[in-house]
Amino acid sequence: MFRILFHTPEIPGNTGAAIRLAAVAGAELHLVEPLGFSLEDSKLKRAGLDYHDLTVLHVHSSLETAWAALQPERVFAYTSEGDVSYTGIAYEPGDVLLFGRESDGLPEDVKQDPHITARVRVPMLPARRSLNLANTASIVLYEAWRQQGFAGAQ
Repeated sequence: MFRILFHTPEIPGNTGAAIRLAAVAGAELHLVEPLGFSLEDSKLKRAGLDYHDLTVLHVHSSLETAWAALQPERVFAYTSEGDVSYTGIAYEPGDVLLFGRESDGLPEDVKQDPHITARVRVPMLPARRSLNLANTASIVLYEAWRQQGFAGAQ
């Protein structure tokens, strides 16, 4: 099972979409506070539809508590300044896929955290700032799952 980790997400619709993504792909979703919304937000619930009960969701008070809970062997941090393309990773179950918040991505101290195995990019055209958070998580998770033969899928 892959583990998606959103560091201080700001937009409820993106996290709602990630709840749905995690449910349909059999991944865990981890959120690091502070969140830019309430977990009771109607936009979060609407985007997640009826998948909330089908998703393994954990909220952590800090990145340190997330590391303690996850005990990760490998963490891939997705950033526009990544050194390797997301398709250049040989993903393994248990990997943590770390994404930053919508407005400014991952802070520099997080990108330099010793838990980070690699800083990874999703290719884009030049002069574009970023992809949508939920879309990026979808692209990456499906590549990781594809490499595992879509284990568990119909």
